[in-house]
Amino acid sequence: MKLALLGYGKMGAIIGTLAEAKGHEIVYKKGSSFEDGVFSEADVAIEFSIPEAAVTNISKCLEAGIPVVSGTTGWLSSYEEMIKKCEDCNGSFIYASNFSIGVNLFFNINAYAAKLMAPWKEYDISVEEIHHTQKKDAPSGTAITIAEEIIENTHKKEWKLDGGANDEISIIAKREGDVKGTHSVYYTSDIDTISIKHEAHTREGFAKGAILAAEWLVGKQGVYTMKDVLGIK
Repeated sequence: MKLALLGYGKMGAIIGTLAEAKGHEIVYKKGSSFEDGVFSEADVAIEFSIPEAAVTNISKCLEAGIPVVSGTTGWLSSYEEMIKKCEDCNGSFIYASNFSIGVNLFFNINAYAAKLMAPWKEYDISVEEIHHTQKKDAPSGTAITIAEEIIENTHKKEWKLDGGANDEISIIAKREGDVKGTHSVYYTSDIDTISIKHEAHTREGFAKGAILAAEWLVGKQGVYTMKDVLGIK
């Protein structure tokens, strides 16, 4: 498989190393200050850049007929626009707030827990996310996905950063050192607290999931999610 990497920071470099170890070829790389290779030779692109560049990068892939896997967060106000572009271009596109296989299993656990807890309104619900100090967006896309799944399955109506109203899920965002990503959900009452947690030990989990998604996407057409890739119903 011939890969284009759009965004070549820490994640892009790890994806490149792991992809080559699996026998894939990196034919194009684009970072903030360099561009190397031939984009048109790629079978699929993996896009881990910055919010300001994501829409341009994804559009470039779709217009060129190159399937694209995007893990950049902080640009989702334009997500519906990218779905429309994918349809207009008869393209292939996967976006995920987190490509870690463990996190995507955690999403399902979170949704199931929310359904179980829904009748017990004496429990307040909050989400906490901790990331490295270089992460620009807050809350994380993963935390937003977690909160949205809870909203779908409980009486909560919206999430809010450092919120506190009865119909809100409070998301607490912390930036500490080089934390790879820790997400926790808390159900708290006067009597007890129930919590579920995912903690990333390295960035390799995100990279391996993105490569898996790229391998899966080649030869397909349409807009997909990691649930499709992992066969999660």
